Amino acid sequence: MTDKEREKPEIINGSRRLRISKGCGRPVMEINKLLRQFEDMKKMMKKMSTPKGMKDMEALMRGK
Repeated sequence: MTDKEREKPEIINGSRRLRISKGCGRPVMEINKLLRQFEDMKKMMKKMSTPKGMKDMEALMRGK
């Protein structure tokens, strides 16, 4: 990945994903999965940064 792609992963389009997958020897499907997990984690961390988000997380953890 280039420095720009690391800073702003949202700019990674299909051709960039193909280049990244060829460079690391992994299928494009794994690159897509990795980027999706990254976005999900980013959303979760943003949600946890608010007091309401932390209370929601605590409630989820107690429910398990």
